[in-house]
Amino acid sequence: MLVIPSRAFGVVYITEPQHSNEIITGGDADLVFLARELLRQPYWTLRAQQELGAEPSWPTQYGYAVRRRAK
Repeated sequence: MLVIPSRAFGVVYITEPQHSNEIITGGDADLVFLARELLRQPYWTLRAQQELGAEPSWPTQYGYAVRRRAK
């Protein structure tokens, strides 16, 4: 059984990458779960990388299609 020591768990509806980034970098939480938003937008993490200024890293399985599309 996994036991996570914590003072509190909070439920906040997070949909924007900047919001989740502020929660983590502000020290309000060590971990952010994005369950519902990832069901709505399976590529949310790629969008977050792009919006936060990082180069999106596609899953290895998609490499061929992404490279072909870039041409």
